[in-house]
Amino acid sequence: MIVYDLACRAGGHVFEGWFGSAADYDDQRARGLLSCPICGSEAVDKAPMAPRLSGTDTTPTFRPEVAKAMLADLARAQAAVLKQSDDVGDRFASVARAIHDGDSPDRVIHGRATPTEVKSLAEDGIPVMPLPLPIRRPGTDN
Repeated sequence: MIVYDLACRAGGHVFEGWFGSAADYDDQRARGLLSCPICGSEAVDKAPMAPRLSGTDTTPTFRPEVAKAMLADLARAQAAVLKQSDDVGDRFASVARAIHDGDSPDRVIHGRATPTEVKSLAEDGIPVMPLPLPIRRPGTDN
């Protein structure tokens, strides 16, 4: 079994592909069987990836306390950013576009957008990114 990082030339998406062998990858590509799972484009190539070194045990040991501390640090960092950001809710796409176009004051915002809205913003050169952790909306706690 061999795992390759694959990249979609059309959308820049990177994803993993698992193949029985290098020849299996070449055969599937030649027959047009590879496609991007995100956008469906068949313009897929191998992406650069770090080599796997054999002969040493590099299996990481999962340490729950380390993972918990890292997530807590990430949550604190996200909370600090959100305190300096305006929550525009479902109006995220329209407010982001207005800021980009100069029709609204320049500021950091967060909110909700559909995948279609995010794609449209990105296509228009408006930078957006998802938050690393979900946020609870006011009034939604039990």
